[in-house]
Amino acid sequence: LRNCDHRRSGGGVLSIGVLCFKNLFMFSLKTIISYYWPHIIKYKKSFFSTFVFYGASMVIAGSITPLYYKKIIDVISLGDAVQNKETLLMSLFVKLALFILAYNVFFRTADFFMVFCQTRILRDLRNYAFDKITEHSYVFFSNNFSGSLVAKIKRFVGSFETIHDTTVFHFWMVAVKLLSIIVVLFWTIPILGLVFSVWCVAYIAMTMFFVKKKIKYDFKESEEDSRVTARFSDVISNILNIKLFTSQKNEYESFMEISERERLAQSKAWRLGNIIFASQGFLLMTLEIAGMYFAIRLWLDGSISAGSVVLVQIYMGGIFASIWELGRAVARFYKALSSASEMVEIFEKKLDVADLPNPESCAIKNGEIVFENMVFGYNKNNFVFESFNLKILAGEKVGLVGRSGSGKSTLTKLLLRFVDVKDGFIKIDGQNISNLRQSDLRKNIAYIPQDTILFHRSLRENIAYGNDQATEEEIVEASKKAHAHEFISSFSDGYDTLVGERGVKLSGGERQRVAIARAMLKKAPILILDEATSSLDTISEKYIQDSFEQLMSGRTTIVIAHRLSTVQKMDRIIVLDKGKIAEEGTHKDLLEKNGIYGELWKHQTNGFLE
Repeated sequence: LRNCDHRRSGGGVLSIGVLCFKNLFMFSLKTIISYYWPHIIKYKKSFFSTFVFYGASMVIAGSITPLYYKKIIDVISLGDAVQNKETLLMSLFVKLALFILAYNVFFRTADFFMVFCQTRILRDLRNYAFDKITEHSYVFFSNNFSGSLVAKIKRFVGSFETIHDTTVFHFWMVAVKLLSIIVVLFWTIPILGLVFSVWCVAYIAMTMFFVKKKIKYDFKESEEDSRVTARFSDVISNILNIKLFTSQKNEYESFMEISERERLAQSKAWRLGNIIFASQGFLLMTLEIAGMYFAIRLWLDGSISAGSVVLVQIYMGGIFASIWELGRAVARFYKALSSASEMVEIFEKKLDVADLPNPESCAIKNGEIVFENMVFGYNKNNFVFESFNLKILAGEKVGLVGRSGSGKSTLTKLLLRFVDVKDGFIKIDGQNISNLRQSDLRKNIAYIPQDTILFHRSLRENIAYGNDQATEEEIVEASKKAHAHEFISSFSDGYDTLVGERGVKLSGGERQRVAIARAMLKKAPILILDEATSSLDTISEKYIQDSFEQLMSGRTTIVIAHRLSTVQKMDRIIVLDKGKIAEEGTHKDLLEKNGIYGELWKHQTNGFLE
């Protein structure tokens, strides 16, 4: 798909046409355009005005002004045989000048219409793509590279610009120009009009014949190009391993083999492309020679004037440039469609987690959570939970512990509706969360993940993300409670300090303190802490634990922990094992039972690994 432009093809791609489209694209042209059309129609007046004014300018420049050059040459060639020669010439000159002026007025007017509608459509497409992509679930983003998604969005938006420009400046304008030339030729020199029409049919038929031969080579070239791109990506993303294992030489030799395969595929495709160019060049040469021959013969026979001979030459020059550029335009057009289809595939993809058409109004206030006969698995043959039941009272503080893979993090993902249950229910204050808008549900849950990711924005903006109405005093107060104010104050820009992409300018502990401050500002009845102190040193953790007591006050709290010191003071500790509740009780009760929790505790000293 990426190489539908045929790299070196030009006129060679009147080429791809409907055949290429049917073979290459997952979605029909109608489907792809359907995602552009609602944004186009909002600016229909300016959008269609571009076609009208550009079309009018092409009729003037492509066929009418050459006619006046013909008339002027006819008058000059006849010399004194023409009465009132000077008056006639000046009259023709004035009309020619007016048409040239009209051409420029129409063309520049169309330019302004183009800028007006296209910039607005591109803006709307960016907004639309942003809105649609963010509707997808957390799992969707976990399964896709962020860089790839950003590239697809940019290509989808950029493809409209290419499709619009190509349609207007090449398909539309060339079609109007050629049609007007054919009309004028049939009107002035019928035999030449017939010759040109027959030539157009032959040109298109020949091109399509060669394209059928070339498509399989283009597919092979595209396939090898994808392999090269994939290897580049794999090597760059694993550069640390290459350095550590000193495998640069092996990687280079392996890459050379892949690169050579692409060269061979390119050579075959490009050689056939050269044959197509040569064939098209032969047809263009034939038209030029035949057109000029007929023009000369007709002039010798007295059927046409000297100006008509010049007219034919002007038309032929315009035809050659238009036809040759048209091929390149077709290539760009279908390349843009292939790029757009990547994003359309995402638009067409069914949402993993979708809101109901008519969701219930959210009535969450206290935060009582009930998992009722819940069934969930990431695939059909591997269930994490089967008939799982758990009730967490409003305001209760519950710790979730267990070995890796026991289902702790999955439970929080289900509660946040990052994924949906296969069967059973999850209810908060009696409401089935599947009946609520995801946004309404998550407004009522403050979540601090183990791996805190921040926006590449200021510390103030990142902290206030928990409450966009928070005042400066509230932001500072939350930072102090999270023990973030100390390190923030040490920065020269303070709360205006940019944290870098994903917060890379901060240490892991600093990022988590910012996340804790952010959660403190979010006035939500439910709090989830997913290993929220894992990146903190022992002293910092003790300070943070004090802050957590304030943060947890009056909230239903779920704490996931491998570091058991963080759950000792919980009202209840749930021990999960293979998706089932193996044990539950207070820290003291579970130690006395000497079960799974006791075994985990024995491997730790005061909650830390020995």
